[in-house]
Amino acid sequence: MIDRALAPVYGEVENIELIRAKPLVLANGLKLFSIDGGEQDLVRIEFFFSNTDYDSAKPLQTFATNTMLNDGTSELSSTQIADKIDYYGAFLQTEYSNDHSTVTLFTLNKHLANTLPIVKAIISDSIFPQVELDTLIRNQKQKLSVSLEKNEFLSRKTFSHVLFGDTLYGYDIAANDYDQLSRDQLSAYFKLAYQPKNCTVIISGKVNEDTITLIDKYFGSNWDNSIDVKENEFKFAMGSGQEHFLERADALQSAIRIGQVSINRKHADFPGLQVLNTIFGGYFGSRLMANIREDKGFTYGIGSALVSMKNTGYFFIASEVGAEVCSATLTEIEKEITLLKEQPVTEGELALVRNYMLGSMLGSLENALSHADKFKNVYFSGLDYDYYKNYINTVRNIGPEELQALANNYLNFDSFEKVIVGKK
Repeated sequence: MIDRALAPVYGEVENIELIRAKPLVLANGLKLFSIDGGEQDLVRIEFFFSNTDYDSAKPLQTFATNTMLNDGTSELSSTQIADKIDYYGAFLQTEYSNDHSTVTLFTLNKHLANTLPIVKAIISDSIFPQVELDTLIRNQKQKLSVSLEKNEFLSRKTFSHVLFGDTLYGYDIAANDYDQLSRDQLSAYFKLAYQPKNCTVIISGKVNEDTITLIDKYFGSNWDNSIDVKENEFKFAMGSGQEHFLERADALQSAIRIGQVSINRKHADFPGLQVLNTIFGGYFGSRLMANIREDKGFTYGIGSALVSMKNTGYFFIASEVGAEVCSATLTEIEKEITLLKEQPVTEGELALVRNYMLGSMLGSLENALSHADKFKNVYFSGLDYDYYKNYINTVRNIGPEELQALANNYLNFDSFEKVIVGKK
């Protein structure tokens, strides 16, 4: 008979092996990395274009260009592109982030010869039809209008602007910004950014010689552009710890988002600070959840995170709580930070978090695609695989005193920018 009053025995994660990316540079300078693994005849091919030439007078230029890539070329309409991709059982998507714009193709290897020409067309011959641009503007303005009614969205939007100002990381988008978009604006950025010098290709899955040969055929010597590109570079200073309150008179809940500019993955303290964050608010068993959800019942969920980007990093705490307990929640958050600074973490709590973090990392490596995701994290941070060796070593060996020192160095509630949307 199982004694359900006793927690199950857990074992330590002993070894974590990563499939290493193999580098290749094509004749036109295009950087390519392959991660080969798995038995299924499937590949994911990702084209990463660094965001460049940011201009706060045209804040949506990069986003709109990437979003509209599959809306039409000189020979294919958006419908034809979608039909061709669907015919081969493939999947094509565009994604935009603060540092990169991405085009991703999922396909069976046997259909690569038919699907790659479509990808080549959209990243070298997109024409941004006016009718599609009008649709994008209309849809995005409507989406923004709906989102602005949500306290959580407003808190994120305000928080980003407070930390990063009018840069690509923090521009405070308004509806009339979409009205400034034009075909000429998108075409100009497309010619500048979507070229081999500004592109990195990462292939994962069942990668063979034929895969590389086809990539070289369509994106090697057959894809040329000599325009020089300079990546965006931003510098951010620590804030002064002000409160930013947006009152919503009819709010039943208040959205809280507090934090500050912090370190990114390049900093030596980053792995240790990730351990500290996990204890504080980085998983379901964290101190914030135990206090503010389980004990006080102020919220369904609260968490914290340490985010790494190319030019900076930031730390934040976020939750939505009943309007009547908003101030009390802030008090409890400050209390938990003070405890981390004044009292060492117990060995029992640290052992649990160690196993959670190492288990989560091991569990995330289920196939070649997830191994490629790990490679992207370090490559686009200017690091190599030694980062993971150091990360694992830190998680296994960091002690309570080191964590307490990190808390005193990086967690200062008074210096956090505090965004509250709703009622206090």
